[in-house]
Amino acid sequence: MYPEGTRSPDGRLYKGRTGVARIALAARCPVVPCAISGTDRVQPTGRRVPRPTLQRSGRVHVVFGEPLDFSRYTGPDGEAWRQLDGTDAERAVLRSVTDEIMHTLMRMTGQEYVDVYASEVKKNAGRKKG
Repeated sequence: MYPEGTRSPDGRLYKGRTGVARIALAARCPVVPCAISGTDRVQPTGRRVPRPTLQRSGRVHVVFGEPLDFSRYTGPDGEAWRQLDGTDAERAVLRSVTDEIMHTLMRMTGQEYVDVYASEVKKNAGRKKG
């Protein structure tokens, strides 16, 4: 899953959407973070076909991190999570879990983290052009 929901417009790591947290908590399973970098050089936005090369600039790097355990929010049987359904507390937990995942990816990649959605940055960039 890609928590950002879209490709980064500038190589920085943007705020994640909470879907990955919702799935992990509902399934009561850990999240194995996977950091992927270099895709912007191999397949820039708008290019239909990737262009990998043997040169360093054409490589995609994939790194897996240690599993992240969020059972502290669900309890052993998931009941603690189910009781939060539809509450402000549920939204706070989803945001907290998502932010933990994103900050883990930031540490794994060394990317700068930006606390706004990439889709908003792209939308605003489109307005400036038009």
